[in-house]
Amino acid sequence: MAETKPKKTALPKPEQLPLFSKENYRWMLIGLIAVALGLFLMAGGKSKDPNVFNANEVYSFTRITLAPILILAGLSIEIFAIFKKSKK
Repeated sequence: MAETKPKKTALPKPEQLPLFSKENYRWMLIGLIAVALGLFLMAGGKSKDPNVFNANEVYSFTRITLAPILILAGLSIEIFAIFKKSKK
């Protein structure tokens, strides 16, 4: 006897919702800007004379305190943006 295969019925595709909403992407952009600004502030400028070490420039408040806080805040915003649920 010939074996017949059962016919596959076409199942309706579930509605595909986007993973992130526009608001999530906005928060991600804000976090990315905060991280980039922190890295820019940490880099600072270069010395006029490479043979002279200026401790006030290297160990300034901006490079040692403000820039790392901005980077950590930006990463926190990124985590918030990823986990934020859309209102729909």
